[in-house]
Amino acid sequence: MDNSRAHFAVEAGQWQTLGAHFDGEGTNFALFSAHAERVELCLYDPSGTTEIARLNLPEYTNEIWHGYVPGLKPGALYGYRVHGPYDPANGHRFNPHKLLLDPYARELVGPIKWSKAHFAYDLDSEDKDLSFNDMDSASGMPKCRVVDRNADGWGSIQRPAVGWSDTIVYETHVKGFTQLNPAIPQELRGTFEGLGHKAAVDYIKSLGITSVELLPIHEFPDDSHLLDKGLRNYWGYNTIGFFAPAQRYCGPQGLRGFREMVRAFHDAGIEVILDVVYNHTAEGNELGPSLSFKGIDNFSYYRTLPDNHRYYINDTGTGNTVNTSHPRVLQMVMDSLRYWAEDMQVDGFRFDLGTILGREPEGFDERGGYFDAMTQDPVLSRVKLIGEPWDIGPGGYQVGGFPPGWAEWNDKYRDSTREYWLNGDNCAPDFAARLLGSGDIYDLRGRRPWSSVNFITAHDGFTLNDLVSYDHKHNEANGEDGNDGHNHNLSHNYGVEGPTEDEGINALRERQKRNFLATLLLSHGTPMLLAGDEFGRSQMGNNNGYCQDSEISWLHWENLPESCEALRDFTRRLITLRKEQPLLRRENWRDGMVIDWFNVHGGVQKPEHWLDGNALAVRLQRDDLAEQPDVWSNILMLFNPVDADAAFTIPATGGNDWVLELLTSNPEQRGDMAKENQEFVLPARSLALFRKG
Repeated sequence: MDNSRAHFAVEAGQWQTLGAHFDGEGTNFALFSAHAERVELCLYDPSGTTEIARLNLPEYTNEIWHGYVPGLKPGALYGYRVHGPYDPANGHRFNPHKLLLDPYARELVGPIKWSKAHFAYDLDSEDKDLSFNDMDSASGMPKCRVVDRNADGWGSIQRPAVGWSDTIVYETHVKGFTQLNPAIPQELRGTFEGLGHKAAVDYIKSLGITSVELLPIHEFPDDSHLLDKGLRNYWGYNTIGFFAPAQRYCGPQGLRGFREMVRAFHDAGIEVILDVVYNHTAEGNELGPSLSFKGIDNFSYYRTLPDNHRYYINDTGTGNTVNTSHPRVLQMVMDSLRYWAEDMQVDGFRFDLGTILGREPEGFDERGGYFDAMTQDPVLSRVKLIGEPWDIGPGGYQVGGFPPGWAEWNDKYRDSTREYWLNGDNCAPDFAARLLGSGDIYDLRGRRPWSSVNFITAHDGFTLNDLVSYDHKHNEANGEDGNDGHNHNLSHNYGVEGPTEDEGINALRERQKRNFLATLLLSHGTPMLLAGDEFGRSQMGNNNGYCQDSEISWLHWENLPESCEALRDFTRRLITLRKEQPLLRRENWRDGMVIDWFNVHGGVQKPEHWLDGNALAVRLQRDDLAEQPDVWSNILMLFNPVDADAAFTIPATGGNDWVLELLTSNPEQRGDMAKENQEFVLPARSLALFRKG
């Protein structure tokens, strides 16, 4: 060891740029820790198995430990050992026997090979985390790799820059979309390069999608309790490296493969949005492993109970909560986001449990440090920002509570739409608000209709097919005795649980799928489509596929019934209509649009009528669109969620007759004329869209 160490000198370096940075001649290392007493930089051979040097970072400036290693080039593998007090009662969990990952590492190499050594305390001790574990964890830890950030320049590139009101989001998974796709070469399936393959990009573009939203791609481990059951972390909501792409998705080109994927989507005019998890890490609670942050400066990186710093505040439900109130932790989040937005050229972010990021010690604050930092940042304030506006902590439900400039997942839209097409009691008023952009929530402070990200389904919960095929979740494969996943699904099987050969039930299910898709894409706000819903993908009733890196979660592309292709064509048609017609993608609450609600008798819907039944009619009109060729200035939508035909009297609005453009009970039917004050029978459980002739 001494001979190997002699090959490396270490100089003072600089503290201003955190992480490992190659300057063309050597590499600078800088690590934040406010409470450490000493930091050792451990260098490894190319295999990552043999330590070839251990160097003390020689300088400590403004709570940053730093040093410069001349001649150390990109590709070098490293990790840290951090010395300090092991004092859980006061929030400190230093243990130099644990090799730790650099929070700023751009690339990680190797898996976590779980053992007792990963824990800073003795798992067999009765004192649990108050005990101390001197087992060395290096052999079971990934290593960080020095990356030359300037090696792969983008060259000339044009971002799609899709306007919010034009945005159609497609939520998908790198592996799930590609693993079974026969159009993608076998060696690229499950990778960034596979998703960036021409066949994948062309398919998504053919749907009319503008923005692909990827489930987490930051480095995350497979939890030991899942591996023990033969399962894996599929979704990836358990980050351990906020700058490093997950190794499992890297193909032959490695890190460059991510950039090539982004480039391929950009060349097709499609944005890339990342689902990111800055609310917690994979280190869990006080009994969790020491992999990075916990051993570097636990008291700074995590929120601990004010009266007992041994324990963590658990507003995330995962064991720990990242402390974005600390300026260096906030800086790490911001630096990470800027890295992905600038170096990796992504176009936006969806923030898992986003309410956490707005939490200060006194609770959620939309003027907290994190939101203020984002609002003024010259890079991040210009990309798409989507919040999941809830967590499990006090006051954690914040739909409508995020600052101007943010869009939000609107679960009120999801639940209202599901309940409406189940013909729930007295649900028409809320459905009407959701259909027209949830102005009751978002029409304030200059926010726009696009602030509402509308969705019927997402990765968490039933797929669209399963929403109309199952009354209950079927999560047996998860190994949790059916105790995981949502119980309140607002779903229905229409007579048989799961797949059936009953033609009548299948026909009704297909109609309901069309109703949901039509509602989603005809609603104001930003539509989000779950990948595979366009052709009726099933998870066989599993509504919590977080651990199913298997055919349960992967998209199946072959041997699909004809109904799948018909549904896909219907989805494409809806997206085309939305793109062509401004009345269907409202940009501004103050655009002069006239909105009139009518009852089935053709009269104006008065307050006392809203609870008479759920069949509704709405007319949207913008006279300023009348002079544009092929653009509708006047449309009428009829909704009938009831299990019986509804005889609508076409309301008298003046002008030409109405022309049928879309009917979910019969997608092939269009062009029918409907005269004012005459009856139009809308079949049970269906939706109709008319335009003025």
